[in-house]
Amino acid sequence: MTLPVTDTALIGTCMAAAALGVLVLSSAGGSAPLDTPAQTEATTSTQPDTADAALAQLGAQPLPDTIAVDAEFGEKVRSYLLQNPEVIFEAVAEYEMRNTASQAGMDLALIDANYDEIFNDGYSWVGGNPDGDLTLVEFMDYQCGFCKRAYPEVTDFLEQDGNVRLIIKEFPILGPESELASRFAIAVKKLAGDDAYGAAHSALIQYEGRYSPDMLTDLAVDLGLDGDAVLAMLNDDDITTILSENRALAQRLQISGTPSFIMETEFLRGFVPADTLALVAENLRE
Repeated sequence: MTLPVTDTALIGTCMAAAALGVLVLSSAGGSAPLDTPAQTEATTSTQPDTADAALAQLGAQPLPDTIAVDAEFGEKVRSYLLQNPEVIFEAVAEYEMRNTASQAGMDLALIDANYDEIFNDGYSWVGGNPDGDLTLVEFMDYQCGFCKRAYPEVTDFLEQDGNVRLIIKEFPILGPESELASRFAIAVKKLAGDDAYGAAHSALIQYEGRYSPDMLTDLAVDLGLDGDAVLAMLNDDDITTILSENRALAQRLQISGTPSFIMETEFLRGFVPADTLALVAENLRE
């Protein structure tokens, strides 16, 4: 996964600060004695501290016990960085740019390797404009607060654009109620078709209470369906297979949270407002 900019910048800043610290230790007046005229060794404590633990959680690798630094070179770098600290942040920005480019390349490879399963699985609901020139795929969970926030944004985007195909991937990861709601939506689609699924999906994602058999039975009746028939299908083997396939696809795509979007070649992880979706669409069409 791509780290948020703030986290990546934090790691980069910590790395830069650590490098500066090594240079300071190795070239300042209180450093270890020189082994040779051209080289000094700075040793780090073997006792972990709070900062080490925090960096380890962010994926930073510990420094080796002994670091050899050319004293004259170290002093020059130290002096330059102290006079030009903005260089550290320029390095962080460059690191972030390279990291983003690397992640984009990885995302594209993942999409290419799983193209048919993403865009043409044959069982996921298709909405928006089925003949649109772009396809937006959403992995969602009905209990996910950000999925609920994303629903009106996606709806607005589809209405404003008018030329985007939408695919919903049921991806219940927040517990038994999430899976119950997803099974209900898929059962509705199997029993009553795409229009009924679209209505069920809209009702489920906007619902703020708990998902229970009684609630779903009432919803089925509101949709003009036989509630008992829908509930009887919830444990259907085909529905279990669909959910298993969606989970396996998400794992291959390194998706661990909802909502997660794919628009053609672009991965959009997390909540995305309508104007951002529109901007991505515009860039893809250029």
